[in-house]
Amino acid sequence: MEQRYLGQSGFKVPALGFGAGTFGGSGPLFGAWGNTDAAAARRMVDICLEAGVNLFDSADVYSDGASETVLGAAIKGRRDQVILSTKLSLRAGDGPNDVGASRHHLVRATEAALKRLGTDHIDLLQLHAFDAMTPVEQVLGTLDDLVRAGKVRYIGASNFSGWQLMKSLAASDRLGLSRYVANQTYYSLAGRDYEWELMPLGLDQGVGAIVWSPLGWGRLTGKVRRGQPLPAASRLHETAGFAPPVDDERLYSVVEAMDRVAEETGKTLPQIAINWLLRRPSVSSVLIGARDEAQLKQNLGAVGWTLSTEQVVRLDAASAVTPPYPYYPYWNGMFSERSPVAVQAG
Repeated sequence: MEQRYLGQSGFKVPALGFGAGTFGGSGPLFGAWGNTDAAAARRMVDICLEAGVNLFDSADVYSDGASETVLGAAIKGRRDQVILSTKLSLRAGDGPNDVGASRHHLVRATEAALKRLGTDHIDLLQLHAFDAMTPVEQVLGTLDDLVRAGKVRYIGASNFSGWQLMKSLAASDRLGLSRYVANQTYYSLAGRDYEWELMPLGLDQGVGAIVWSPLGWGRLTGKVRRGQPLPAASRLHETAGFAPPVDDERLYSVVEAMDRVAEETGKTLPQIAINWLLRRPSVSSVLIGARDEAQLKQNLGAVGWTLSTEQVVRLDAASAVTPPYPYYPYWNGMFSERSPVAVQAG
């Protein structure tokens, strides 16, 4: 498994990581994703480690903490072999302070996550969303305290806008506090908004992308097609309301372009979607998930081969969207050779 630097942290992570959202399986959203118990989770961890995938990501809101509990049980006795990543700051209780990034909530939520995971430290702790009600200086001061206490190794953000992430990074630099080194972000052939602002920011500021939902919330598996009803077994029936929006016609065009690449390469659509992401600038790791061993092994087949330049061009064209001002090509084209994305892409 290829190892990549996580931004400019000097810390390496595998090109593929495992998203433990299917562990636990409770509630209207996560119950539809999967309900992997500790025994099955341990087997999935075995398969991942054999393939060189040692990054495991969860969150305190995944199945109300059950995902972290199952993950902790699955890695018991081999903590030193894995990189543990989790997220917090979304509502995780009924109390008025069971949400957000206040010092009160961050400290309590981190302690609770450590207990559920059965560990004394979290390798990568990420804020699941930006908290506009708590000053960034306080947020970063608290996270820095957790790092200095040895309870957290690195910190990251998730679902931040460009200005929110940059404001936080500037505060860290100004105050000499721990800096976000990771941005866990939605990015796929079905949703390329990350490229408009967050990708250039990541390249400029040394923040590595950890991609969630690389299959566009299940839309890039090949089960969603033009002129065909949504399969009865699709989780989109229960979870579409949580999914990032996508234009249906554009999605069908992307899937059809992927079909042609699949014929040429002998690879599955999920493997093609993940492989495309691994070529993109600023991407440190792509999180794969699975309900069962067969699905996991298929997703692991996304590495060890490379799309041709011509195939990438076709996929790029099929999935392209005109960005909003001030990111649309007319303006960017004037300075494209000087942009961090152009330099990185070479």
